[in-house]
Amino acid sequence: MTTRRQFISAVATALGSAACAAPEKQRTILLQSAWDTVNIGDIGHTPGTLRIIEKHLPDVRVIVWAMKLDERVIAMLRRRFPKVEFLQGSLTGKSERDEKLREAIRRCNLFIRNSGMGQDTSFMEFCRKIGKPYGLYGQSYFASMVEGKGAAERIALLNGAAFIYCRDSKSLNILRNAGLKPPVLEFGPDGCFGIDVRDDERGLATMKKLGLEERKFITIQLRTNTAKLPGVDDTRTPKLNPLHPTPEQIADDERRAAVYRDLITRWVKRTGFKVLIAPEVKKEMEHNKRLLHDPLPEDIRKHVVNLDYFWNADEAASVFARAHTAVCHEPHSLIIALASGTPVIHTYSEFHSPKCWMFKDIGLPEWLLEYDSTPAAKMAETLFAIHDDYPGALAKVKKAMAFVEQRQTDTMAMVKRSLGL
Repeated sequence: MTTRRQFISAVATALGSAACAAPEKQRTILLQSAWDTVNIGDIGHTPGTLRIIEKHLPDVRVIVWAMKLDERVIAMLRRRFPKVEFLQGSLTGKSERDEKLREAIRRCNLFIRNSGMGQDTSFMEFCRKIGKPYGLYGQSYFASMVEGKGAAERIALLNGAAFIYCRDSKSLNILRNAGLKPPVLEFGPDGCFGIDVRDDERGLATMKKLGLEERKFITIQLRTNTAKLPGVDDTRTPKLNPLHPTPEQIADDERRAAVYRDLITRWVKRTGFKVLIAPEVKKEMEHNKRLLHDPLPEDIRKHVVNLDYFWNADEAASVFARAHTAVCHEPHSLIIALASGTPVIHTYSEFHSPKCWMFKDIGLPEWLLEYDSTPAAKMAETLFAIHDDYPGALAKVKKAMAFVEQRQTDTMAMVKRSLGL
């Protein structure tokens, strides 16, 4: 017979076993992202990093603090990530949505700032004030982050991060040379590399309309010294989108455009293939038409098409996946292209950001060309090396992306530990 004491002991043991077997409380990440809607890179960071989290931490809840959204971007994100909650608001505002955002940060287990220029510190200050762990994922920094007035306070905030992943080796060295010692300070690729959103219906329709055949066209875009939006000056330092370009800046635009026109001409004459002027940034569309498309001689221009509307990141990915090679003065069209399996050439100007070095860091130094010191003949040599051994170029893309994916795995292991999982 079972005594009363034995019965109570058995029940307690069973309850204890059930408690141990119960699933852990779901963890929540608050991801600050969605920087803008007029740049496919600023759009692409969000679905890229969400996919990385989804792949490696499928049971973690994600809330996105979206800085800017429009109807087509939020529709794309909700189609692909129906379980993700999207909030907007301010850390200092007084509206209901601002308080909802602050409450979401208070209740989350980990705050992550998504890829971008990491100069802002307000989110770190807020997280430190409320005792919330925070991490920085795929950041670039100018040296001013750790130099000059207020540097000690900024360094202290960075040292308080659970992890800092820099998307380029120069940013990483800037922080290391400043003596930063957070628990993790390593290279971690831009979150946009994780992108998998596609709009094949629109992409294929665009290609058909423009007469583009799969793997028989390159894409290209120049970045100009012009205002980000009409009448709006860019207040960042150094100024990257001047409202009133200097004569020297105008001359830089015209000189660089001439190099690209030479490259386009060489491509068309040798291959007979087309060129798509493909916008990464909405404000560049009119300038690329003015500087690249319109001045071309007629026999070359008839092979060049200028997209006349600003596309979403999912349509862009569908087209980049079918391009021969993506050539760009900006980096994120190239990230989307690589993630879609397409070779790239980044003709960079480091003035814009040290993020350009990420292409060297993932193993593609031969496809990284400094714009102002590289003549069209050298750009063409690089492009035709890709063309002449296209299977080899595709293999390089695959190898680089394998490295990126391994780093994504490693970074998510750290995020998992930061969540206490």
